[in-house]
Amino acid sequence: APAKAKKIPSKGNNMELSSDGEVDEGSWEMEEEEDGSSDEMVDDYGAASSEEEELLPIEKAALKQKSDRGGLSEDDSEEEEEEAEEASRQKMGQKEEESTDLQLNLDIDEQFKLPTNEQIEREDILFSRDIHKLFPPDLHVIHQRIKGNMEVLQDFAVKREEGHTRQEYLAVLRRDMAAYYSYSDFLLMKLMDIFPLPELINFLEANEVPRPVTIRTNTLKTRRRDLAQALINRGVNLDPLGKWSKTGLVIYDSSVPIGATPEYLAGHYMLQGASSLLPVMALAPQENERILDMCCAPGGKTSYIAQLMKNTGMILANDSNAERLRSVVGNLHRLGVTNAVVSNCDGRQFPKVLGGFDRVLLDAPCSGTGVISKDPAVKTNKDEKDILRCAHLQKELILSAIDSVNAASETGGYIVYCTCSIMVEENEWVVDYALKKRNVRLVATGLDFGKEGFTRFKDRRFHPSLKSTRRFYPHTHNMDGFFIAKFKKFSNAIPQAQKDEEPAVEAATPSTDPGTITEPQPKKKKLEGSKADKEQKPPQPALKKRHSLQAQRRPLKA
Repeated sequence: APAKAKKIPSKGNNMELSSDGEVDEGSWEMEEEEDGSSDEMVDDYGAASSEEEELLPIEKAALKQKSDRGGLSEDDSEEEEEEAEEASRQKMGQKEEESTDLQLNLDIDEQFKLPTNEQIEREDILFSRDIHKLFPPDLHVIHQRIKGNMEVLQDFAVKREEGHTRQEYLAVLRRDMAAYYSYSDFLLMKLMDIFPLPELINFLEANEVPRPVTIRTNTLKTRRRDLAQALINRGVNLDPLGKWSKTGLVIYDSSVPIGATPEYLAGHYMLQGASSLLPVMALAPQENERILDMCCAPGGKTSYIAQLMKNTGMILANDSNAERLRSVVGNLHRLGVTNAVVSNCDGRQFPKVLGGFDRVLLDAPCSGTGVISKDPAVKTNKDEKDILRCAHLQKELILSAIDSVNAASETGGYIVYCTCSIMVEENEWVVDYALKKRNVRLVATGLDFGKEGFTRFKDRRFHPSLKSTRRFYPHTHNMDGFFIAKFKKFSNAIPQAQKDEEPAVEAATPSTDPGTITEPQPKKKKLEGSKADKEQKPPQPALKKRHSLQAQRRPLKA
């Protein structure tokens, strides 16, 4: 009920404000009620503090009933209390029964059951007609189905349903993962061949989260300690990248754009992924060497090589795309690299241009299945043809890279092959092909971490030395998916292809330029010509006799 109060200036007070701007307490008085309840206080909102006015209508009715039943005996009141207790007990018993029923239902629901064919057909129809764009599927239900399916597959002999094979469970799992993570069926089949099922889920989850931002200190201009202090003063939260890197820093958050600081513009650091540092570390360039970076754009690895060489020797930075070379030139100028030469050539034909390098770095173009967190379009726009097309190009490039190296180099003779893909067709398959076609062998990469490469995959068997290659995954190393292999060339001669082997990819024929070290091939043509001459020797005497007869006939005619 609204309070019956009004402002009445107290005697002797003129409603003066106090020093803190509040009205003195004595300037307010309550108007006395008719029943003389002048002791009631009014709260901040003007509501009376009396108990009767605070009661709700139902509470007032209960009080009235109590007053009407005030003449009842104490025994009756005790009986009513007992009845109330019994009723409460019954209610509690019903609640317990309901909770047990719910628990039983949960236990029953936890047992995973495969969806029926009708449900699968209905969902396929929805997806085929693009109705899922208007009515998207319940991702929570799909996620629970994936978890239940995984539990059954991990203990298939015990938890499986009778009459269902493992292939049926895998087909449902692949279909659910394609819907939940938005992958194509082809790519999921490839990933299921590479990873065990629990690790596959971790890989798919890691691709939904971006990798941490990392930078590489340019030691040509500054030290990592000084750079870190300068960035901290600008409000950047950072840490060293790891024990394996002496130049890397990981950025957690920043109050300034990390790609537009004065330190960045001055060339003190380069924005570069952690996995991009590993190939250069495996290459281990030495001072005063001749090094080829066959696919150099955008210049991060090239500048890191120059940094390790301390701007000595010579680096040939090549890329087949002229537009991408603009960023290479800009980064090399900004970072203060002075020992690099930029070229625009097709890497497959590079031995015709120049050879005799001490080391070659080949970061081959690939399908990009290791950097899905950066480019989610890879989930759906890659198929079998794309993978095989990339593998064919990589085989051509790796043969060209091997032919560009001088096996007689005093300090080098090494080739590092790397991709940002996790497909076996683009990695181990290509490396095994190079081992068969050229006089090279695999050596240790010098990296202390990373998983070993595959020596067998499905029905294929690779060379045992592929254990020395290294694979990096986003869910285990928190960096982009990467593959690295390091070769040592022990002979400049090119082995002859055997009939039993599969046809070789046509490699670039080396030139007769004195700069090239690879053995020229015209010798084979000479051998072939000599054989042909031997085969043509028998008919030569007949030709001589014919000419002699013609010579004898001429004077007779005259």
